[in-house]
Amino acid sequence: MASSTSIMSKAFTKESDNDDEELGLPPLPAGGKNYITPQGYARLRAELMGLIDDERPKVVEIVHWAASNGDRSENGDYLYGKKRLREIDRRIRFLTKRLEIAEVTDPCVHHGRDQVFFGATVTYADSQGNERTIRIMGIDEADNLQGEVSWIAPIARALIKSQVGDVVKLMTPAGMEEVEVLAVAYPAPNQSI
Repeated sequence: MASSTSIMSKAFTKESDNDDEELGLPPLPAGGKNYITPQGYARLRAELMGLIDDERPKVVEIVHWAASNGDRSENGDYLYGKKRLREIDRRIRFLTKRLEIAEVTDPCVHHGRDQVFFGATVTYADSQGNERTIRIMGIDEADNLQGEVSWIAPIARALIKSQVGDVVKLMTPAGMEEVEVLAVAYPAPNQSI
C-alpha cells in the first residue's frame, strides 16, 4: 500500500503557470517585449472578449443545467462542460497576460524605408538563389502558412536591421548559410496588414 505522503489529491495540485508551453506556443524571450501589430492586438482582444462575454457564459449555463440532472460522474454534458470551461479559462488567462505585456508596434511608420524592422515584408534569396518572402510579425499573430514568421524566429533575427542588398548569416540545422535581402516593404499608413 502506498504511503499517504506519496498520494496527493488532484484538487490540491497547482495548474501550470506557463500557459505558453501548455498551448504549444513559443515563450517570450527573457526580458523581451511582446511586439504585436495593431491588427493582431485587435484580433486577440476580440477573441478574449468573445470568450468572456459569449462562450464562457454559454458553457457555464450548460454545466449548471447538467449538474442539476443528478449523478455527475456519468453525465457527459457535465464532464465535457467542465473540461471546456478549464480550456476557456486557460485561454482567457493566456490572452490576458499577453495583452497586458503587449507592445503595439505599427509597421506603417517605416513605410518607404528599405531597412528591416518589425512588421516588414522581406524578400530574400538563399545561397542557391531560391527566393522567399516573409512578413515579420508578433509571436501571437504569426501564421507560417501565410508566410509570416515571429520576430524571434532565427530568420527574422538575422534579417532585423539589415537593408536591401545586405548579405546576412543565418544559422540553420545544416550549418551557417548566407541570405541576401532583395526587397523590404511596409504597409502604407492607411492600409491594414
